[in-house]
Amino acid sequence: MKSVAQDLVLHAWQKKNALFYLVLVPLSWVFGVLVVLRRRLYQCGILKSHALAVPVIVVGNINMGGSGKTPVVMWLVEQLKKNGYKPGVISRGYGVNVSVPTSVHASNHASEVGDEPLLIAKRCACPVFVSANRVDAGEALLKAHPDCNVIVSDDGLQHYRLKRDMEIAVANEDALKGAWILPAGPMRENVNRLETVDAIVFNGKKTIDSAFEMQLIGEQFCNLVDASLKAKAADFAGKNVKAIAGIGKPERFFEHLRNLGLTFAGMGFEDHHAFTAQDLAKLDCDALLMTEKDAVKCQRFAQPHHWALPVSANIDTGLMSIVLEKMTKKQG
Repeated sequence: MKSVAQDLVLHAWQKKNALFYLVLVPLSWVFGVLVVLRRRLYQCGILKSHALAVPVIVVGNINMGGSGKTPVVMWLVEQLKKNGYKPGVISRGYGVNVSVPTSVHASNHASEVGDEPLLIAKRCACPVFVSANRVDAGEALLKAHPDCNVIVSDDGLQHYRLKRDMEIAVANEDALKGAWILPAGPMRENVNRLETVDAIVFNGKKTIDSAFEMQLIGEQFCNLVDASLKAKAADFAGKNVKAIAGIGKPERFFEHLRNLGLTFAGMGFEDHHAFTAQDLAKLDCDALLMTEKDAVKCQRFAQPHHWALPVSANIDTGLMSIVLEKMTKKQG
């Protein structure tokens, strides 16, 4: 459930209510100054950063939600494996409260460890730890898995307490629109922060020449009750199909389904929405389609007509060359 404060902020963002902006815009200026000041304090060593025993690659964004960060993390983990590395992943675990760094297993529920860490653990079969303190998460992961030789931080671009050897920012068109910084808008930092990272991955047709373009691909649906059952878009022809998406940009998922040739009724939810059996029971249909991120939250009460669409990132190959170069310099 969103708080009243969150509802008011979302209303201001979406409706551009003048009264709310009179309050939020000055707060945004203050927040922006504090963000820059905090970063400078870490750069100058006044605030201390902590290094882990292995290289750290941070994958993050400068705007709230919907950039496609998690597919980039999973792509990076698989590419590192192909190049002989043994990666581990650390994450905040959005919406969960863990008192100590916690290992994520495929058998966990999203309410325990967060939907994105659980999805990464299921897809990547690598060590995943969650904690609000990513330094603690990284140290706990390395203690439990001493063979791990590189850490990928899912989010954490602004978590400067953790030293990093490489920063990858995932951006989309929303990050370039000049929107207000929090709380008046969805930006965590000013767009010029992109000039300081090692690489930019652009979700969709890139509008930054130096960025690496990413497309999300996926056309085979998996049944939530029987994982051995697969389906293509054509298998749902002539059926009453509905689709749900509790992600940063639900319309992106719906557009993906349309591009597959599907006709359906779509319903968007807030990012990280904690779906319940009652939510889905209200949706009378022959087939209910959802993202893989939402599927990990619906697995325990799934019905035979529930299907998930796994997607994978297709990224310019040049990005991995930069990653490997950074890794080689660190090892040297």
